[in-house]
Amino acid sequence: MMRSAFACAVAAAALLTAGAAAAQSAPEAAWNVGVVSDYVFRGFSQTDEEPAIQGGVDVTIGAFYVGAWASSVDFGDDTDAEVDLYGGFRGEAGGFAFDVGAIGYGYVNAPDGADYDFLEFKAAASRAVGPATFGAALYWSPDFFGLDEEATYAEGSVAFTPAEKWTVSGAVGHQWLDVNDDYATWNLGAGYAVTEHVAIDVRYYDTDVDGPLSDSRGVAGIKVLF
Repeated sequence: MMRSAFACAVAAAALLTAGAAAAQSAPEAAWNVGVVSDYVFRGFSQTDEEPAIQGGVDVTIGAFYVGAWASSVDFGDDTDAEVDLYGGFRGEAGGFAFDVGAIGYGYVNAPDGADYDFLEFKAAASRAVGPATFGAALYWSPDFFGLDEEATYAEGSVAFTPAEKWTVSGAVGHQWLDVNDDYATWNLGAGYAVTEHVAIDVRYYDTDVDGPLSDSRGVAGIKVLF
């Protein structure tokens, strides 16, 4: 199946939650499509160090949101793509912006028994201090990708706007796994808004794991928003 039962359940729950708010706010949709020189997820290449085509849609209804996002992948088997469904709630409290929700990760044409599909719950907060925004996020999965079951990922991030249209950002994260070894990852890069609808990003990724898919790498991408 393309998505696990967990992924479908979280998407359905998010849609129902957002639907309850629809009477108070009109839905707003935003689409995006882009290309990256390498799809990197938490420090690991998901495309065997090759380019990926990506795209998605976000629907906001008041403080609630739902969305879908997809990317080509290459795991060295028949898996063709990753398809994510997500939903949650955004708000503000005490000067902090927060985001709580869930993400279902599904994989198209994954081999039988691969157990790639998984669900994560997310809690994140951020605060702007002058031209900088500091953030922290925590993700937890009861049945993670592949061999791992329970898994937790924590990340701290900062984004800075040194000039109009420019954003410099970075993040440091740690992934805890119950079968494979835990590891740390980080990234640093810069983005530039070419136009209101076109943005480019150049980023450097690294981990403390030795391997062809987790070694340091530079990634460039372009995204169109509409």
